[in-house]
Amino acid sequence: QVQLNESGGGQVQPGESLRLSCAASGTFSGVTMGWFRQVPGQEREFVAAIGWNTGLTYYADSVKGRFTISKDNAENTMYLQMNGLKPEDTATYLCHTNERGVEIWGRGTLVTVSS
Repeated sequence: QVQLNESGGGQVQPGESLRLSCAASGTFSGVTMGWFRQVPGQEREFVAAIGWNTGLTYYADSVKGRFTISKDNAENTMYLQMNGLKPEDTATYLCHTNERGVEIWGRGTLVTVSS
């Protein structure tokens, strides 16, 4: 079974940067992996995704130009470089993939953007 483990969250000031990592372990077919974020009381929001074999990337409009998703196939690890962070980016960021029809989520890593 695939397991996803996020890291890299923390508290930063507006305008600063963070880099999140998502390591996949287990048998991973590697189609698409993505990042979502969630604020308590709100719906989970798509942030970015990447095709594991194609390298094609997709972004939410709210993060385009500020966030960059990337991957290291050899390490089965996905990254999210977040620049120009804003207070509205504050959320728990979750890693996601769909492994043979099964939705797989990580536990999340908290990002807080506050002055």
